[in-house]
Amino acid sequence: MTYQIRNIRTEEWEDAMALVWRTFLKYEACDYEEEGVRSFLDFITDERLKKLHMIGEYPVMAAFCDQKMVGVASMRSINHISLLFVDSDYHKKGIGTELVHSLKELVAADGRRTSLTVNAAPYATEFYHKIGFTDTDRMCTKEGISYTPMEWTFASFTGNPTD
Repeated sequence: MTYQIRNIRTEEWEDAMALVWRTFLKYEACDYEEEGVRSFLDFITDERLKKLHMIGEYPVMAAFCDQKMVGVASMRSINHISLLFVDSDYHKKGIGTELVHSLKELVAADGRRTSLTVNAAPYATEFYHKIGFTDTDRMCTKEGISYTPMEWTFASFTGNPTD
């Protein structure tokens, strides 16, 4: 399978957030109370987030297979993975790992950080562990969203294209 990873264009924002929402509903919403689902939806539909993307303050990368968007990853605060979602038909094909690699390249190019952090959803913790992230704290819940804080340094990344 061949796919291309690139920054999304402004006109692709809604498609990217729709993919995120569909995937969230399928795999993660079941782990959250109504408050968490509402908090997540509020986050991805916030116009301020889109405006930050438009001015280059909120990078969003997407994976495309035959022109179809199949994965989305974003980053805030220079080195914190904010979103990482892959369409269910494309799981276990290395797309999530490649999206993380793309975010790593952004962090490396910026030069101000030597690690990536993420607040991993319960569904995603195994994936993040598999590609070299380590827990920095126990699972916690904020605004109804449960997550495990994690980090990896550039030296520890062990992503496998089959993840």
